Amino acid sequence: MIAALILLAALTATGVLLYLFDRRSDAGNNGYEPDSSAAPKKDACCGMHITCEKDSLLSSVSSEIEYYDDEELDTYAGKAPEDYSPGEIEEFREILLTLLPHDIAGWARSLHLRGISLPAQVRDELILIVSEARAGLNTKTDA
Repeated sequence: MIAALILLAALTATGVLLYLFDRRSDAGNNGYEPDSSAAPKKDACCGMHITCEKDSLLSSVSSEIEYYDDEELDTYAGKAPEDYSPGEIEEFREILLTLLPHDIAGWARSLHLRGISLPAQVRDELILIVSEARAGLNTKTDA
């Protein structure tokens, strides 16, 4: 228990220091405002933002529904993301964490096509996993 409290305190202190460092570096930009003409177009996705990740996951490459040994999730079709019980959230999370990395985006498309909304917590985890995987691929191709 004491070790957990020490770890929590260390993480909190690190977070505060990073926040202060970030605030200080933002203040030191000498009033520089980036050129708005250099900003990406609204319909272009640079792949660096969560909304891009979410939109690209839902853009259907094909309209064919593929199952990932998750037929039991069809009972949740039409259910709102905020209406899931903790047990149901864990059911989604368990399936997500057992998928192969290259199947995760296809699984998200499959759920969307089947009318199944992911619980908010699991959706955030899915987007994080996909963005990290894409960042890893970009790093490998840059090297």
